[in-house]
Amino acid sequence: MAGREALKEVQLAALSPERFAEVISQEEGADLQETIARARELLGGRVVWNVNSTMRGGGVAEMLGSLIAYARGGGVDARWVVMRGRSEFFEVTKRIHNLLHGSPGDGGPLGEAQRKVYEQTCEAAAGALARLTEPGDVVVLHDPQTAGLVAPLLEDGARVVWRCHVGVDLPNDLSRQAWAFLLPYVEPAEAYIFSRDAFAWDDLDRSLVRIIPPSIDAFSPKNQELGPDAVGAILHCAGVREGQAGAAAFTRQDGSTARVNRAADLNGGAPVPPVAPTVLQVSRWDRLKDHVGVLRAFAEHVAPHSEAHLILAGPSSAAVADDPEGAQALEEILAAWRDCPAAARDRIHVASLPMVDPEENAAIVNALQRDATVVAQKSLAEGFGLTVAEAMWKGRPVVAGSVGGIQDQIEDGRTGVLVDPHDLARFGSAVAGLLGAPERAQELGERAREHVREAFLGPRHLRQFLDVFAGLLAPGSVPSR
Repeated sequence: MAGREALKEVQLAALSPERFAEVISQEEGADLQETIARARELLGGRVVWNVNSTMRGGGVAEMLGSLIAYARGGGVDARWVVMRGRSEFFEVTKRIHNLLHGSPGDGGPLGEAQRKVYEQTCEAAAGALARLTEPGDVVVLHDPQTAGLVAPLLEDGARVVWRCHVGVDLPNDLSRQAWAFLLPYVEPAEAYIFSRDAFAWDDLDRSLVRIIPPSIDAFSPKNQELGPDAVGAILHCAGVREGQAGAAAFTRQDGSTARVNRAADLNGGAPVPPVAPTVLQVSRWDRLKDHVGVLRAFAEHVAPHSEAHLILAGPSSAAVADDPEGAQALEEILAAWRDCPAAARDRIHVASLPMVDPEENAAIVNALQRDATVVAQKSLAEGFGLTVAEAMWKGRPVVAGSVGGIQDQIEDGRTGVLVDPHDLARFGSAVAGLLGAPERAQELGERAREHVREAFLGPRHLRQFLDVFAGLLAPGSVPSR
């Protein structure tokens, strides 16, 4: 792939960090201002580059768009570039992604042929980025797709950090197979960032490991406040729920007002009736999210005991460039839906959300989460689960798989409900229980929102990244590799 095609820079406007004053205490606000001042002094004329493999359709892209914009608003020259690659590259990296979660995925090999495909794409991207960076710039590489850039960027004088957003609590032979493939590329980095300690690899230098959980942006179109009328109008315009037409308005990151115009594809199904309670799971179409398990649990253990409808919502599969299995996973979900008895099938809605305008997509997700009676995230493996934190921020009761980073977000019975994701009956019972106990559901949601405010908003995330940079750039520090 030619150098000019190997990377695409994402253009972002700056956002003022001062807006966080609305959701954090005065003490936390003062700490954030001190953090920003230290960042400007520490980084000087350096650029902080972030590299990943998609600009839309996943939690990493959402976090980067937010954090980089706030860093820029604080006077830091932060930028974001996206790796490009051919389909065979993303087939290899999706295989690695599944293996890192301890799952066999497509069962394909990680041999010399796959290593060659991987290295060719990374070599082109590293060459393109080297023409943009200056010695001393900081480069944060995100996830397996970017690991092959570590060594060439270090050789070019950059200070390089590798950030892994995925992992598994109990490594198995499959996850170690992925580690073995990636380790030669990752090991030279000057710091390794994981979302939780259990995800850190056995063979890495633990003195270089840092733990930084993800965060959400309380002011993005995905999480900003929406009143009931706006929620209803957005879902009506998106074709997800029957109801009254109205101003399907939301606020973009730049402060301008916009409206939802595009409809979701309901994949042959019908909209949710106007006043029916809903159980919602939002995530990309990925087998590890276990949409089929959610569907079956709802049909067998929730629908017979409630009037609720289930919404499974995800991005248009064609819009997520780095996930070649998305369309296949969606077809499997639809096959399971068609196999349901008619009475249950009529209360299950599989919605592919429009991705032409990412902020419009975010507004639809926001409305879905605020409208939901119960939010589910029954993942079989999960690095963090931004949709869990998003729903908690909106005061929704969440029933989720007791896996990965979800366990760091939900205190079972206090800020949500954790279940064994393989136990469909237990999951269904937990959902049905909350549907039938609105006061308990409200209490869980209120405590969940406060927990997110304390632990999973952007200011904490920005401070922790600065601490990593401070370690790299302290006076007298030199590249460790």
